[in-house]
Amino acid sequence: MRVLALLCLCIGIAAPLAAGNDRAGEFDYYVLALSWSPNWCATEGDARNSPQCDASRDFGWVLHGLWPQYHRGWPSHCLTTWPQPGRAMTREMADIMGTSGLAWYQWKKHGSCSGLSPADYYALARRAYEMVNRPAVFRQLDKPVRLPAKVVEQAFIEANPGWEPDMLTITCKDGRIQEARLCLSRDLQPVPCGRDVVRDCPMKDALFDPVR
Repeated sequence: MRVLALLCLCIGIAAPLAAGNDRAGEFDYYVLALSWSPNWCATEGDARNSPQCDASRDFGWVLHGLWPQYHRGWPSHCLTTWPQPGRAMTREMADIMGTSGLAWYQWKKHGSCSGLSPADYYALARRAYEMVNRPAVFRQLDKPVRLPAKVVEQAFIEANPGWEPDMLTITCKDGRIQEARLCLSRDLQPVPCGRDVVRDCPMKDALFDPVR
């Protein structure tokens, strides 16, 4: 019985993080996730024949998403009374997100939890993306390099006065720099990240591909 009671307790603790149990508009802050497109293309996008990876698109840091976040954990796939975004709306986001498919998926998983309409959510995500100074040095690379993830973090801090190390994190995947994630208040001011977000990539030789 003790084991059963403990199991029920664990399920009860985990329930707020389960899909469908979260309420739209109830969260603490946002995470703005910027993905380095050439690295994503090398590990996933090329295999999918994603249009994001066509050399003519010239993508560098793209908007992965604007994610409502709790101080611990995050909501997802929230029930909302807003209708799903139409194709024209998601297509308009492809210039900063790479594809309209990603824009639609981000609304479904994260935007639905913002409490905003799809149009307002996309407008807020675009404003958040445009307020970030993306370090120009990374677009100047002409060949792949290996570098510490800390170098990427420092480049963002230097390009954005007022940011502190606890307000962003750099993630890695498959030996490459994956994303820069910045924590923002509801009115898009940089704020310290929660403990489950600040998990910096420890790599000192992460691969970083140049813009195609």
